[in-house]
Amino acid sequence: MRNEVRVLLEDGQEFVHGFDSAEAMSNEDGRRWLDQEFLRMDCEPLRASGKVLIVDKVVVVAKAAGAQLLGDAQWLAQFARASVGAVGRPTVLVNTKAMTASF
Repeated sequence: MRNEVRVLLEDGQEFVHGFDSAEAMSNEDGRRWLDQEFLRMDCEPLRASGKVLIVDKVVVVAKAAGAQLLGDAQWLAQFARASVGAVGRPTVLVNTKAMTASF
């Protein structure tokens, strides 16, 4: 099975990474990787309550990464593998302008 993560940035740039299912991180590893990047990039929760859902982390990390990190093939591959593993879906579409992720 094929997995794909697509990130649309506010300025219209698009980054796509496709890979085989066997390459996806486990749910636990994907969550851990996103947690580490969320903290490393000093990201802020989307919700006023401070609660951070995993889908929020995917969106916020993609926005914080911007074109610079998303343009790095190795980082994009890790982000894609972690996102698919963490949300448990084979396709993830992140829109940083709308601050949404769909599966």
